[in-house]
Amino acid sequence: MNLLTSIKNPRLMDEFMEDILTPTELEKIVTRWQIIKQLLRGVPQREIAKKIGVSIAKITRGSRELRDKNGGFWKVLKMKK
Repeated sequence: MNLLTSIKNPRLMDEFMEDILTPTELEKIVTRWQIIKQLLRGVPQREIAKKIGVSIAKITRGSRELRDKNGGFWKVLKMKK
C-alpha cells in the first residue's frame, strides 16, 4: 500500500492503475465511487441502482461503509474538501 501513496503524479497513477488492474476491476472501482457520491447527495438507493445499473446489495455495502464516520471513505472525502 505504501507504493500507492508514494505516487504523487495523477497521470502516473492513472497509468499504473490501468496497468495493474483489468478493465473490469478498474470499472468496478469507478462504479463504487459513483455510488458513494450519489449516496452523499442523498439519492435513494433504488434510484442509484437504476441509474448505474447495479444491485441494491452493492449500494447497501457503500451505505454501510459510509455509516463508519472514522472509515476510509470519510477520511478521503475530508481530504477532498
